[in-house]
Amino acid sequence: MFSHIMIGTNNLERAKVFYDSLLGTLGVPHARVDGHRIFYRTPSGVFSVTEPINGEDATCANGMTIGFAAASPAEALAWHAAGLAAGGTTCEDPPGVREGSTGKFFLAYLRDLDGHKLCALHRL
Repeated sequence: MFSHIMIGTNNLERAKVFYDSLLGTLGVPHARVDGHRIFYRTPSGVFSVTEPINGEDATCANGMTIGFAAASPAEALAWHAAGLAAGGTTCEDPPGVREGSTGKFFLAYLRDLDGHKLCALHRL
């Protein structure tokens, strides 16, 4: 359904350090820099961070969450720890198992340096 997800940042260098660390825990290679954007390419899709081309400040979307697939609860915890170490902030409940109508999940939530809400999810 999706070819890519692109979010904005107000500091591309800081965003690259943050996401290289965060996504590295999921086995994603470091970003490729393309001018005012960075790209993380995987067989399952592309995640990109950009400085807004209209010159306005980047802002985060209220109600939006970007979910990254984790291979295990341990990988989701490593993702969360890497995000905190790189300057992210925890949000939602602490990492752990949640149960809903579609099954059990291990979830870990963070906000990145620009306030975007991120989640590592492992289906149990």
